[in-house]
Amino acid sequence: MNNEVKVRFAPSPTGMMHIGNARTALITWLFTRANNGRFLLRIDDTDQERSKQEYEIAIEEGLTWIGMDWDEKTRQKDRMDIYNEKIEWLKEQGRLYPCYETPEELDLKRKSLLSRKLPPIYDREALSLTDEQKASFDAQGSKPHWRFKLEHEPIEWNDLVRGPVKFRGSDLSDPVLIREDGTPLYHLCSVIDDIEYGMTHIIRGEDHVSNTACHIQMFKAFGAQIPTFAHLPLLSDKEGSKLSKRHGSLSLRDLRKEGLDPMAVVSLMARLGSSDPIEPFANIEDVVKSFDLSKFSRATPKFDLDELYRLNTKILHNLSFTEVKDRLAELGLDKMDGEFWLAIQPNIKRLTDAKEWWRVAKGPVTPIIEDRNFALQAMELLPATPWDENTWQEWTKAVKEQTGRKGKQLFMPLRQALTGMDHGPELGQLLLLIGEENVKKRLQYSPE
Repeated sequence: MNNEVKVRFAPSPTGMMHIGNARTALITWLFTRANNGRFLLRIDDTDQERSKQEYEIAIEEGLTWIGMDWDEKTRQKDRMDIYNEKIEWLKEQGRLYPCYETPEELDLKRKSLLSRKLPPIYDREALSLTDEQKASFDAQGSKPHWRFKLEHEPIEWNDLVRGPVKFRGSDLSDPVLIREDGTPLYHLCSVIDDIEYGMTHIIRGEDHVSNTACHIQMFKAFGAQIPTFAHLPLLSDKEGSKLSKRHGSLSLRDLRKEGLDPMAVVSLMARLGSSDPIEPFANIEDVVKSFDLSKFSRATPKFDLDELYRLNTKILHNLSFTEVKDRLAELGLDKMDGEFWLAIQPNIKRLTDAKEWWRVAKGPVTPIIEDRNFALQAMELLPATPWDENTWQEWTKAVKEQTGRKGKQLFMPLRQALTGMDHGPELGQLLLLIGEENVKKRLQYSPE
């Protein structure tokens, strides 16, 4: 008997990969790798109107960016013949039945039940249709949608996150599996694929719990072994509210553009919602070794973007120049050397900050000089080269003694002249990166 763990992640290419989906993907992948299993990337693209190749590409790029790989990949749009074959079999078994109610009629039924404080469960009226009535609907050009007939029996499973879960089939509406245009919906395609690819575990968000109850009956209808399920609680923001776009863009692509290190995302998402402490990891292999799905709880995990940036800062402050050299080159900083990196490293929070440091040090910079005489006087007092970590202190001490300036009146004009800004990193290190030639050029700057 083959006991190999087989798990899948099944995103729909209808938008950018959000941090919540990325968390599910990562936990699924970590579980698979921790158990020496096989990981399937399945693109759920049966929604032909909304599915786009650019989103599929972005999904793959995002997953690869955070260190994930896959042993196999499939697309649902390439498997329609298989779905149609299984659909016909379910119809023959009497588990799929046609329904002719319009969306408006279904909405009226739902509202009527709710007004009577009853659960909005489909009344199965379509099951009582005679062959003549069905033929009449067909002759009028009505196109049916098809529902899966649930058995009105207990549905139970032991969830790896939620523990024992119980439903009653009679408390659930028969799910719609086929649209009026004949295309199958997610539920049916997902179950068929999970069977065909031999999935042993299914890890997904808790918003699928009621779907799982229906899916279990579909597995049984096909005579297939039921996988082990784990439903992760959905992320909230740090106040406990649902994550939404008003909290800013949280796609992997945008986080990458922000200059975040992928291991910051991995370090947070791999531990958020578990009993293990969140800590900065340098590589994903160590995350795999320490991963344990049983440590995740049903409590809603709170995602704090500030915490992600704090992790990112810690990770960046421990990276060697060799580890970031290629990524710096991607930012157009291929001329940056190890000495420059070590100088700016303690003062960056995102890798993209390195671009601003490089610009300030190498130019172009438009100096701000309000007192030209002071700037020229300061230039004359510059210490002789070579400069070292004490040069800034020696220079400002000499300027203070010569001009009588101190505090903000001393330091702000020098900062504005050297960087063109009134804020920024410590000038002691920055002075060495700017170099004598640029320092003198900026102190002598005249807009005329």
